[in-house]
Amino acid sequence: MLSANISLSGKSVVVVGACGFIGSHVVDMLLAHDCKVTAISRNTPGLIPPHVLENKNILLVNVDMRDKKSLINTFQDSDIVIHLASSSLPSTSNLDPQADVETNLIGSLNIFQACLENNVSRLIIVSSGGTVYGLPDSTPINENHSTNPICSYGVVKLAIEKYAYLYQYLHNLNTIVLRLANPYGERQRLNLAQGVIPAFLSRAINNQAVEIWGDGSTIRDFIYISDVVDAIKLACIFDGLENTFNIGSGTGLTLNQLINIISEVQGNQLKVIYKMPRKFDVPTNVLSIEHAKKFLGWKPKISAYDGIMKYYRYLKLN
Repeated sequence: MLSANISLSGKSVVVVGACGFIGSHVVDMLLAHDCKVTAISRNTPGLIPPHVLENKNILLVNVDMRDKKSLINTFQDSDIVIHLASSSLPSTSNLDPQADVETNLIGSLNIFQACLENNVSRLIIVSSGGTVYGLPDSTPINENHSTNPICSYGVVKLAIEKYAYLYQYLHNLNTIVLRLANPYGERQRLNLAQGVIPAFLSRAINNQAVEIWGDGSTIRDFIYISDVVDAIKLACIFDGLENTFNIGSGTGLTLNQLINIISEVQGNQLKVIYKMPRKFDVPTNVLSIEHAKKFLGWKPKISAYDGIMKYYRYLKLN
């Protein structure tokens, strides 16, 4: 449940991975709530807009999460840490699982230790609802579903969750895990191999054919960036006992349905090239969000059509 007595105003918040797509939007939200923000990233300033960097309440720090000593120093006097950083992608993580572990898992353990040594009161971990569950037994997938990821990205995300629970059990590190569906929206880069919607929109805008692995019946759960940020905000002030929440739309779209929405948005039918399916692609992934509705007080506000329209107009202007 949410406490009326808990406010973000005046809180000192560290955002690890602050200069990425989601992180830059989280920084905006925190500053709007009068937080003091320490924005950590390996690549600064990244996607944080120049006018945001002028805010007196933001401190931009270039730190790699593998550098435990620097993390410990940077986390001093912080109330909340939001962990968004990841150096791998689901589509490529199987190519080098060792690097995935060495960077993302070890880096996360460093974050946990830095939280402990600075008595951080709340750690929020943004995990992956699209990969930690693996092949679903049934849909929509709730938080109690078995977790058998089929890519290194999902394995490492799940390991991070498990270590977070271990630190909570052993050291009382107050942790909330948010398992995201597929986020999309403004500032999401089109030149990365992550994100079906940006990939499709990029090709649509450039009058190129869209490539689909399989017959287009693959079902995915998409969530607009403002709804993701709302969930993170609520997790910051949550005071219940639950600690794991799916954050998605609650309904799935086939890739063919997504093609139809984008075609409608741009007023022109996309051309599609169907290719052989990939082994690491889960055929269906739709998250149940009933737990988040009941306990976190969260539900998505932006429909797939409206979100894609917003993103499309942003891309056309930029």
